[in-house]
Amino acid sequence: MTKPSSKSVVELIRENFEELTQTERRLANVLLENYPLSCLGSITATAEMAQVSTPTVLRMVKKIGFKGFPDFQTAVRGELEEKISSPIAKFNRWSESASNEHVLNKFADAVMDNLKQSLMQIDPSMFDEVVDILTDQNRTLHVVGGRITRALSDYFFTHMQVARTNVTSVASNSNTWPHYVLNMKKGDILVAFDVRRYEHNILNLTRLARERGVKVVLFTDQWGSPAAKNAQYVFNLRIEVPSAWDSSVVTLFVLEALIAAVQTKTWEETKVRMAELERLFDETKLFKKFNS
Repeated sequence: MTKPSSKSVVELIRENFEELTQTERRLANVLLENYPLSCLGSITATAEMAQVSTPTVLRMVKKIGFKGFPDFQTAVRGELEEKISSPIAKFNRWSESASNEHVLNKFADAVMDNLKQSLMQIDPSMFDEVVDILTDQNRTLHVVGGRITRALSDYFFTHMQVARTNVTSVASNSNTWPHYVLNMKKGDILVAFDVRRYEHNILNLTRLARERGVKVVLFTDQWGSPAAKNAQYVFNLRIEVPSAWDSSVVTLFVLEALIAAVQTKTWEETKVRMAELERLFDETKLFKKFNS
């Protein structure tokens, strides 16, 4: 198999989308709509599904960098295997391919490559649009995370609470989520986090939010959570490192960039809120103060 780069198949399709013909774009949209299952049939079945010819399928996969349809499918199956890998299997795979370099160096190299590849994929105009809606305090901001990404959700929620009003942290117990959806209004924002071993509850929540006219901002990985079909804004960020666990470094980097951008844009209001928060900290003696 001759995969054209370290990028995922989804990334390759999106990156080359503008170079495709109208018919090839129809095929690409069909493949992205139900990825990766849409890519696992025969070339004939794929063509029929998109209502295009088999030569169109072949031309499209070549345009995004593959020698042919078998190479394209091999790459998709490889990504599917990566998605469903358990932490133990993932650690074994990394261990077998590990070099004699120190883990700090290997980890740093992986993280820096993740950051570089992710930044190449982020559309600055989309980033700016997300900043614009996050600073619109007429929109209530709802934030939700999954089993692992809950920490990222809490971090983002805490900072947004300082920068603006009308911020809600959706509880981790999905049984209560209908209560949160009940309060979501058209034009509100839902920031959601979902990485591989994708969670059905996040998919359902983003669907319900979208149906109520809520703008969904999704943070996911390079393969893309199924919840992406419910989101207006999607950050596909790379998460693989030489570990049994995936990395949150790049996601945290983008979150902190968003926080900084929101703070800058709303500084006059944020400054007042920060001063009041510091007064409350002093009043409640939350933090120890040292004598100078």
